Amino acid sequence: MWFSDNWKDYELLDCSDGQRLERWGEYVLVRPDPQVIWKNRKSHPRWMNPDAVYTRSDRGGGSWNSNALPEEWRIGYRQLTFSLKPMGFKHTGLFPEQAVNWDWFCRLIAEAGRPIRLLNLFAYTGGATIAAASAGASVCHVDASKGMVARAKENAALSGLAGAPIRYIVDDCFKFCERELRRGSRYDAVIMDPPSYGRGPGGERWLLEDSIDSFISLTAELLSDRPLFFLVNSYTTGLSPSAMGYILNQTILPKHGGLVVSDEIGLPVTRTGGILPCGSSSRWIAASH
Repeated sequence: MWFSDNWKDYELLDCSDGQRLERWGEYVLVRPDPQVIWKNRKSHPRWMNPDAVYTRSDRGGGSWNSNALPEEWRIGYRQLTFSLKPMGFKHTGLFPEQAVNWDWFCRLIAEAGRPIRLLNLFAYTGGATIAAASAGASVCHVDASKGMVARAKENAALSGLAGAPIRYIVDDCFKFCERELRRGSRYDAVIMDPPSYGRGPGGERWLLEDSIDSFISLTAELLSDRPLFFLVNSYTTGLSPSAMGYILNQTILPKHGGLVVSDEIGLPVTRTGGILPCGSSSRWIAASH
């Protein structure tokens, strides 16, 4: 498993009975997590007095209770700074487990010895975007949510990257890739972090398992003649890292060679020393790396 152990401002203090106990800077949150199927005793003292607790509703969604959080606060990772705020569906605006991928691709970008054009799809609040930009890449940041793209711009500015070569696009990722292909645009690296499910323009419901193969195949056509890497992340329980790796093997290796590696990603748990699984990633890497 790949796990993020370089955080100073984030800490997974404990996890039990479907919940995480987390420190985000100076604030401690309790949030639900379906991966936490064990029910060990909640002995950490902050279980009793967190700053906020997210509780799911029987009718869907949920709300923040016992909320002593500010409207917004900041945490840092290495040279990056992120703005956080309690959001619907338990989120804070950042997925700390992705730092293990940031460290990996930042090293590749920094060591490439050439300009790298990167396409970040389903880019959310820009964690991967600003990490890649900080390593020297020019980034095309695409997300369908205008609000999330605005948050990404804010995070870039907080990290001293307001003037970095980042192009922000509010658009449907699949349609954007189709247009980029027709325009002849090409990228040296791709990051995609698709949601488990969504709604099409006509309200139709789609599942990631049904569309991931065709979407990766489409996006792989946008790779340049000298691609550096291709990263796919998934939080879909039924989509294993090996399944995503198989797709990358079939779509990218025949043309570009290189290597595909896949694994779960996770976060270390302070109280127990274990690792909480938090999704999975599959990486294609060029042969020179």
